[in-house]
Amino acid sequence: MKNKITLIAFSLFLVSSISFAQKKVEASSIMKDIKAGKSISINNTTIVGVLDFTYMDNAMEKLPSKKKKSWFNWSSGNSSNEIKKMIDVKISFTNCIFKDDVLAYIPDEDSGYTFTASFEDIAVFKNCKFERKAMFKYSRFERNSDFSGSSFNDDSTFKYAKFDKNISFENTTFDEIATFKYAKFNNNVSFYNAVFKDSATFKYTNFSDGVSFKNTKFEEDLNIKYMKVSGEFNITNMNVSYDIDSKYTKINGKSFSKYLIDKK
Repeated sequence: MKNKITLIAFSLFLVSSISFAQKKVEASSIMKDIKAGKSISINNTTIVGVLDFTYMDNAMEKLPSKKKKSWFNWSSGNSSNEIKKMIDVKISFTNCIFKDDVLAYIPDEDSGYTFTASFEDIAVFKNCKFERKAMFKYSRFERNSDFSGSSFNDDSTFKYAKFDKNISFENTTFDEIATFKYAKFNNNVSFYNAVFKDSATFKYTNFSDGVSFKNTKFEEDLNIKYMKVSGEFNITNMNVSYDIDSKYTKINGKSFSKYLIDKK
């Protein structure tokens, strides 16, 4: 009995040690490093605080306090209410936990401006856990990017996102509604073994070099209306629990239903 109690105590100690194995880093310190032109490579770390890639607070200092109908874009020189920020250093997070929002998109109601961020260099968020919002609407990923093995526990969006190079969403999990509406993928992308626990939207999404949904599970509805795929379309063992809206979907020029018929 004594040996059994000792073993249980040791097991609890081991679990506790693993739980506290990850170090903690403030999101603000990461933002300071990026602003200073330093590449980011962080592993096995818990990120505390909002990680704002748009640097909205800094941008607001250069903008009028009240929105005008049109204002000179401080980043790109365009006359627009969209304020764009380019992250020009390599970003790499592996096996990290984001305790708060990760934002590359902020629609600020008070000012009327929309703040977005894009990534000029490699952007990696591999085997990470997003406990709060993960917003990448309008983001452009100009180099290779990777979200494989990550879990999104709260709202997430890649609406209007553009992926110029290699990208992977293999083994990802989306707990809430996930949208890739209007997203553009220039290279082949894999959602192999991904799980969408709520509705998934790929409406108007454009896959220029194929896509894999092999072993992907959609536990609610799947919207692929107006989706276009050129190249490989792998849906081996793809499972959709409820409805698929495939109106006007084109798979290499064929309708979704015609593609399924020809595949048999």
